[in-house]
Amino acid sequence: MNIKQFIKSVIFIAIFIYAVVTLSYILRTNGDVKDRFSGFYAEKDDTLDIVMIGSSPIFPFYSAPKLWGETGIAMYPLSSNVQRPVAMKYLVEESEKTQSPSLYIFEMRMYTMDDEGLMENMAYTRGVTDNMIYSLNRIKTINAMVPKTEDRLSFYIDLFKYHTNWKMLTLRSELSNFNFHKPSKLKGFMVKDEVGPIKRPAAGGASGKLPLSETQEGYLKELLAYLNELNESASRGNGEDGNIVQALFIVSPYNVSMEEQRMFNYMADIIEEAGYPFINMNDHYDEIGIVFEEDYADYGSHTNERGAEKCTDFLEKYLIDNYLFTDKRNNDKYNSWDEAYSLWSKEAQKANETIKEHIVNKDYAVKEE
Repeated sequence: MNIKQFIKSVIFIAIFIYAVVTLSYILRTNGDVKDRFSGFYAEKDDTLDIVMIGSSPIFPFYSAPKLWGETGIAMYPLSSNVQRPVAMKYLVEESEKTQSPSLYIFEMRMYTMDDEGLMENMAYTRGVTDNMIYSLNRIKTINAMVPKTEDRLSFYIDLFKYHTNWKMLTLRSELSNFNFHKPSKLKGFMVKDEVGPIKRPAAGGASGKLPLSETQEGYLKELLAYLNELNESASRGNGEDGNIVQALFIVSPYNVSMEEQRMFNYMADIIEEAGYPFINMNDHYDEIGIVFEEDYADYGSHTNERGAEKCTDFLEKYLIDNYLFTDKRNNDKYNSWDEAYSLWSKEAQKANETIKEHIVNKDYAVKEE
């Protein structure tokens, strides 16, 4: 093969790889999780103060636009539905590639679940892996989350799974995902206006401890060890002024069972012994002001807008009292955050009016079977 043929071959391979990657990003099934991850990649480098990692208790519970509008803190949720805890360490690594947040917040509800049971539905895995850009870290994430007995090839190159989704090529919203950097208008937050009432959980604030599964406890300790490694690396490279990674572990308020509450008490000891704070909001219902009969969209699992504002207020106060953040409002670099706050203000007002009507009319959300 002469030089000319070699160059043509290289160009052909490069174009082919680009086409496969681009089509993969477009053909991935659309939805809020895809938009949330794509929105994360669209954020300007080193502009996020906080990255939240965890399952669905994040994006309807904590309003990033509200937090921004009131404090100038830029917080983004790197969250997917029923996110398996094994993913957390790799999502921190993914975040570190483009961001240097002052704080990571981890939502811990999923640590009470059995990982083997979660693997029975690999959609919970794909919610993470199929919404990451192609990279070495993505391969590492797949290897950690997908058993060797599964068809890993369709995870490595997800075009094999989504090749029939040609309708995505007719959607302008998905065509803009050609490089998986499509901005999120509400910074990953989801406004909910449904009401699904439930009685206040009796287990909230209960004492007693119950061990996690061996697998989930192992993943927690791996995450804590990884955070310590990041801090040791920062100290070696930059001395006392290094970029120290701070972490906050939380449990969002929900219809918690006694068994789950005792598991949270157990994991609190592990986390606090490692030197990180842990807040179980199921111990703070009155302080939050949460009303289970009015503030949830789906009977105690996820908040509606009214509940989200209360949870955001509670978290905001904790952040202001315990961390130092620079107010970045009135900074041209953050114009999109001002726009997000403006949009959220309008949508939140409308949602709260709808919620009030639902409560008065007892027009409640349909329960999922």
